Amino acid sequence: MRAGEELTGDVPPTRAPDGRIASLDLIRGIAILGILAVNIAGFAGPMDATVSPAWNGAPSPADETSFLATFIVFEGKMRGLLSLLFGASMVLLVESAEARGRSGDIAQLRRLIWLAVIGYLHFVVLWWGDILFAYAFAGFFALLLRHLPVKIMLPLALFAFAIWHGGGMAGSTNAVLADLRYSAGASPPSEASRIAQERKAVQISADTELRREKGSWSELAAYKLTEQTRFPIVGALMGMGETLPMMLIGMVLYRNGFFTGGWPRRRTMLLAGGTLIFGLAGTLALAAMAQASSYAPATMSAIIVYWAAVPHLAMTLGYAALLTAVARRLSGGRLARRIEAVGRMALSNYLGCSLVFTGVFYGWGMDMIGQVPTRWHFIFVLTGWIAMLTWSQWWQARLGQGPVERLWRNLAKTGN
Repeated sequence: MRAGEELTGDVPPTRAPDGRIASLDLIRGIAILGILAVNIAGFAGPMDATVSPAWNGAPSPADETSFLATFIVFEGKMRGLLSLLFGASMVLLVESAEARGRSGDIAQLRRLIWLAVIGYLHFVVLWWGDILFAYAFAGFFALLLRHLPVKIMLPLALFAFAIWHGGGMAGSTNAVLADLRYSAGASPPSEASRIAQERKAVQISADTELRREKGSWSELAAYKLTEQTRFPIVGALMGMGETLPMMLIGMVLYRNGFFTGGWPRRRTMLLAGGTLIFGLAGTLALAAMAQASSYAPATMSAIIVYWAAVPHLAMTLGYAALLTAVARRLSGGRLARRIEAVGRMALSNYLGCSLVFTGVFYGWGMDMIGQVPTRWHFIFVLTGWIAMLTWSQWWQARLGQGPVERLWRNLAKTGN
């Protein structure tokens, strides 16, 4: 896009000679590496450990610092990057199919159906924190909306994002204020009693979950199939207000040449600087609110799901802009090639992390769940990063496409 062109105009993408878009691979690789920093708490502890360092009592200063670092740098932003790229990749894949004389919509629909199957199996077989089913679910709606003009799609995405999260903020305000009063010792007796009982129930639920995850693989899988059958569906519905708008924004950015060198570097860097400063300020304010509530379960859930939505969106766009601006300069470098390889094998790496780390922490593996303090999570994250940066490039140099990517592609081609 030239400096004088409107943001709402479609710009044909420019690609490298091999057809790959380096910025997409680089950003996807960063997102997959970063999402492990968020997910490790869910592998190492119960669900509540992903939203609060106080799930098992007051955290130590080191545990609190580790949690806040993850919250500020990674939480919501890596998921946001993947959502943006999912939307951009949908348009890219549809265009690719249509260039070969196939129906792009049908080809993408097949991919979404099989991604939903893979995601649901991931939930049952390995880990409750699957996002693949949610992406496939939101992707169906993004596919229906992909023909909208950019000048309609972008306002629609932002409006839906604002309404969804604004409503959630309004609905959770009373609970957040109650938690802040309780933490400050200013709650009325009846409110204090209610909050104490609620937190006791949360702890009991976390302990029950840990006992299940310390059991056998077959028992846990059976429990999910019989007692939590709708868990991925409920999660997908609850996350629609974030995932679908982010996908639509990703489609807009792709069509405007954002990922493919169509924006002037100055504009890209201005977007990066402005959104990162704004998003970081909001995130730090919410971190302070979390501390003031003593990381109360209700407040932390409200912050992560609703209150941090705008800062997350801002920092997601800032990360994407910054990485896009530097992608061409980094392309060809040793580290950049390894990160791009991680991005090209995003699905295999994402599922591989679930396989490895449930094996490390769950009862059917090394049975370390609930025993590793938050401050030591970085050791597992660094190990996972090194492994992904090593094996992804090695695999592609010898075998090409990632194993799960190849399976997904072959399943989606079935019947063609």
